Amino acid sequence: MSNLVIVESPAKAKTIQKYLGKNYEVVASMGHIRDLPKSKLGVDVEDHFKPVYVEIKGKEDLVKTLKKEAKKSDKIYLATDPDREGEAISWHLAQMLGMDLKEANRVTFNEITKTGIHNGMDAPRTIDQNLVDAQQARRILDRIVGYKLSPFLWKKVRKGLSAGRVQSVAVRLIVDRELEIRAFKAKEYWTVDAKLLAQGSRSAFGAKLHSKDNKKLTINNKEEADQVLADLKDAPFVVSSVKTGLRKRSPAPPFTTSTLQQDASNKLGFQARRTMKAAQELYEGVEINEIGAVGLITYMRTDSLRVSQEAVDEASQFILSNYGKNYLPQSPRVYKSKNNAQDAHEAIRPTMPSLTPAQVKPNLTADQYKLYKLIWERFIASQMANALLDTVSADVAANNYLFKASGYSVRFDGFTVLYDVPQKEEDEGSSGMLPMLQAGDPLKVKDLQGNQHFTQPPARYTEASLIKALEENGIGRPSTYAPTITTILTRGYVEREAKSLKPTVLGEVTTKLMEEQFSNIVDVEFTANMERYLDKVEEGTTDWVKTLEEFYGDFAKTLEKAEENMSGTRVKIPDEETDVVCDLCGRKMVIKVGRFGKFLACPGFPECKNTKKLVQETGGFCPVCGGKVLAKKSKNGKGYYGCEHNPKCPFMTWDKPLTDICPKCGATLFKKAGKAGKVHCLKEGCGYERAPGAEKETDSE
Repeated sequence: MSNLVIVESPAKAKTIQKYLGKNYEVVASMGHIRDLPKSKLGVDVEDHFKPVYVEIKGKEDLVKTLKKEAKKSDKIYLATDPDREGEAISWHLAQMLGMDLKEANRVTFNEITKTGIHNGMDAPRTIDQNLVDAQQARRILDRIVGYKLSPFLWKKVRKGLSAGRVQSVAVRLIVDRELEIRAFKAKEYWTVDAKLLAQGSRSAFGAKLHSKDNKKLTINNKEEADQVLADLKDAPFVVSSVKTGLRKRSPAPPFTTSTLQQDASNKLGFQARRTMKAAQELYEGVEINEIGAVGLITYMRTDSLRVSQEAVDEASQFILSNYGKNYLPQSPRVYKSKNNAQDAHEAIRPTMPSLTPAQVKPNLTADQYKLYKLIWERFIASQMANALLDTVSADVAANNYLFKASGYSVRFDGFTVLYDVPQKEEDEGSSGMLPMLQAGDPLKVKDLQGNQHFTQPPARYTEASLIKALEENGIGRPSTYAPTITTILTRGYVEREAKSLKPTVLGEVTTKLMEEQFSNIVDVEFTANMERYLDKVEEGTTDWVKTLEEFYGDFAKTLEKAEENMSGTRVKIPDEETDVVCDLCGRKMVIKVGRFGKFLACPGFPECKNTKKLVQETGGFCPVCGGKVLAKKSKNGKGYYGCEHNPKCPFMTWDKPLTDICPKCGATLFKKAGKAGKVHCLKEGCGYERAPGAEKETDSE
């Protein structure tokens, strides 16, 4: 008997083939095989939003192969990914191959291991039409928004633009944050900080001024700070009270798609797309010495925190064997998912908790290893005991002023021995452990000074914080975060500035237009509600056609009104002025966007047609010829640094130029990548180098 199993990727096919044996032929569909046509809407909005699916261009030979293999087989199993997209791919395959939709031929694998595969094959089911309808509803909704709005933007703003149900909201979040930053006005405030010595102690501890006459004290300027310092001159500092306590810190839960992307960004510097690529590879299977091809993690698109009892037991056994009984909690930890989480899959965890990162490192790429280590450590730590901190807080009286100091020491490291998430200390001025203090102890003032501060504007979004905001607001789903960020960057609505996401002029202009004419599309709450309706389709409690009808009626009217409002008008994208002076006419040049990206152009066009390459100076100078060192990008997008006189001067480096000058020869210093990267001089014959310290670096990333 011959059995055909169809999966999505060749890597997954290879791993599964190993476990199923010679009676099974495992082939890959290479993702979707049918989709809506690219050249037209492909949806009959008048006939209950009936989609018109076509075979994806370039997959003709693959379709022939799949049909040929299907004819030879006694039984066909559809084993595409265990999510909405995977269900839709299986549905399309069944339609294309003429399979009976009432037959139990759909199998899913939460993990690509021997157990996971055999469990999946032992429990075939029919295709879940609710999942298929949910995918169709999302696909059609996104197609309608994209194909109806994009031409409008082409006519009113610029050709080549696109709008999207999730991407437009993501851009709005970034634009709104930028407007907040611009509108922000810094306010001055001061603190009075003391360094105090207890009797018999040589180490000073810090204390912050908290209140005066039992009222919280706010110091607005230098004059007020100086008055406080004058009041405290020669004042006796005495401990008025001491409180000790025990604080418990619990581990973070295992990863969901969102938290994995956030932590990989924060800890590894991975962009969301890079994270998901490595995670996909770890899920589909890797050749491991003495084991063979095996999936190392469970399915990586999930917002559930559920973990199988088998995995919990394995983790507990590993902890007991390697760390001891003290590192196990009294009972296994159970984490509760959010109310709107789709609970079809477990949280992201290692499929074999006993398989440590060190054991698999020789068989993994650098990215795979780093991500597996992150996932493995987070999961094992999630089943470990709390960390215990001994805390102490002291109130210090000085005349009618009150200072506060606090500190802690680690009594038991618990889960932090393996994986820790930095937390802001709850108490101001918290540091290491305070010296032994008792009420009534006199203290010696080693230092007392006022310090000026200014309130800070909200930070720009990073990939990590944007993903967190999208998740918290209910925008998109785990599978959409990475492609959404890629899209808004590719379309030029947003650009990277170091790790931050900054809206471009185009992004701001387009968002303003969308807010004025299509307020619902860029409204966070509206989009979140739409997401909830689509989830109800997946649950089988709402009809997908009815959901689309309710959306489309208002949308069509809004589009018609926008066409009327902007009849005959076109939005001008303002030019970004620079400090670069046109060497032909003396005007300040502006940044333009062409077919090959950004460039400098004279605003006097057409009288002056001068253009230049847009270069990013770093503040460093070439160690070979003395020219300016510029930040550049290779053909594959990797950043490096090179001389402005290239190709005459061949200098290039991956090392980052600093504003520090070499104390030995006076040339620019460069820093190797990484926190521990050394600082060194690249001038031939110099040889100066030092460990990274407090040097000031240019913002040239």
